[in-house]
Amino acid sequence: KACNMPKDRVENAIKKASGEDQGDDYQELVYEGYAPHGIAVLVETATDNPTRTVANVRMHFNKGGGNMGNSGAVGYLFTRMGVFRLKTEDITMDLEELELELIDHGLEEMGEGTGEEGEEQIIIRCGFTDFGNMQEALEARGLEPVKADSEYIPSTMVELTDEQAEEVMGM
Repeated sequence: KACNMPKDRVENAIKKASGEDQGDDYQELVYEGYAPHGIAVLVETATDNPTRTVANVRMHFNKGGGNMGNSGAVGYLFTRMGVFRLKTEDITMDLEELELELIDHGLEEMGEGTGEEGEEQIIIRCGFTDFGNMQEALEARGLEPVKADSEYIPSTMVELTDEQAEEVMGM
């Protein structure tokens, strides 16, 4: 009352903070554009206010030396895939045998890679629509992924110098 705020606004703020107000409608949106040196960029967002979000994304593109494109400008350069990362020591069977078994569940690529801390991993990629099938197949074989996620995989790669890479990552 001292701030001269209406009672209904105070009650709405309390409901929103406590989670009782489930009226938020979040949308998943993908913005496309180019980073410095012509590097294609996809920005995947979840927002309840698309107008504010597009302004923020555009501001980051502009400040980082890039520019936002229209819908479809760079999306065709990426393929959305399900990616599973497994510890190499968790796999007890032959990798070729595992690869042949997983092909029936949507396996598209399987190879070796390194994790964030330099540990060796087996990377399994499947079509995004086969994500659930692959997850069930891995669970049936007792394999627990270190990380399971969907990623946009680029169809072409571009070589950059260290300085150019820093500019792109800075954006």
